[in-house]
Amino acid sequence: MFELPTQLPAELVPLSWLLGVWEGSGVLDYVVGEESVSREFGHRLSFSHDGLPHLNYSSYTWLEPEPGSDNGEKTPLMTETGYWRLSRPQGAGDPGPGLLPAEGAHPFVTASAVETLRNADGGFDIDVTIVHPGGVAEIYLGEVKGPRIDLATDAVMRTQGAKPYSAATRLYGLVDGHLLWAWDIAALGQSLRTHASGRLKRVE
Repeated sequence: MFELPTQLPAELVPLSWLLGVWEGSGVLDYVVGEESVSREFGHRLSFSHDGLPHLNYSSYTWLEPEPGSDNGEKTPLMTETGYWRLSRPQGAGDPGPGLLPAEGAHPFVTASAVETLRNADGGFDIDVTIVHPGGVAEIYLGEVKGPRIDLATDAVMRTQGAKPYSAATRLYGLVDGHLLWAWDIAALGQSLRTHASGRLKRVE
């Protein structure tokens, strides 16, 4: 039985079902040139909070050994990190920009105040920022509605040496206690298409 941590900011309650460390496996299937790359991978991700009204996100994946391979070692694949929060204008009660402290009371400290952020569909709009070590940063806009999250990139920023990557969508859902997810990307000059999906179980 998952219990909400103490001192959880009210704004994080709609996202609270994500909290914890999750581990499981997934399948990569993406077309590169004339070939389709299909591999199984392991996946560990975590959502935590530090008392501020956002979730801290980190993800680590590794390739499982090829079937029939004599080498049973796992190969590190990809990491990413980021922040998830309800979408709303930042005001005087929020810290920033930079290290500037908040001035005055935070405006969304009660459940009734957070309810005013609910959208016309009955969910909450969210902002997600995810950074990859290969020189790519993504800003997603989306919605959390119950135990489901839909995200689509609003902007993708790349360094000069980053590989071509222009858009993505992500889907997360809680089904029978498992975190299911799917990730479509537009990369390497291709349009948006299926990329990877996985099934994770909370381990902490």
